[in-house]
Amino acid sequence: MSVEAVKTYLSRWGAQDRIQEFPVSSATVTEAAAALHCAEAHIAKTMSFLVDGKAVLIVMAGDVKTDNAKFKARFHTKAVMLKPEEVEPLTGHPAGGVCPFAVHHQAEVYLDESLRRFDYVYPACGSRNSAIKLTPGELELFTGNPGWIDVTKSYETASETVH
Repeated sequence: MSVEAVKTYLSRWGAQDRIQEFPVSSATVTEAAAALHCAEAHIAKTMSFLVDGKAVLIVMAGDVKTDNAKFKARFHTKAVMLKPEEVEPLTGHPAGGVCPFAVHHQAEVYLDESLRRFDYVYPACGSRNSAIKLTPGELELFTGNPGWIDVTKSYETASETVH
């Protein structure tokens, strides 16, 4: 099971016991926010794209959307989401449980600037009913993130900004 791989992966930082598993689905931003009793913006959703035949995973705040022009400028291709049948083979995690931890070695992980406005965020942990509370700094450390990118539409235009 993918969540077990994430627990093993996070154990190098002693964070495996911080993973929360729920009796309900947390596969969507709305479901995750309900399970965690937090604002949807705090959900660190991992979006899966196909770039040059491999998975590109971008972790972004739950209240933002991909900006196609910014994506194309960064990756030199149109933003194309993985097909449902491609998700697990290319990422190592099932759809609804994709996370930036313990991914297939070919998958590239990026963190979007939209997450930096929060003291903490909740990414999934490899299953459709799991999450972990992390600071953006911990998320960067645990993903081995090569740097932050900006490929989302401005969250400042959202009707509600959560801190």
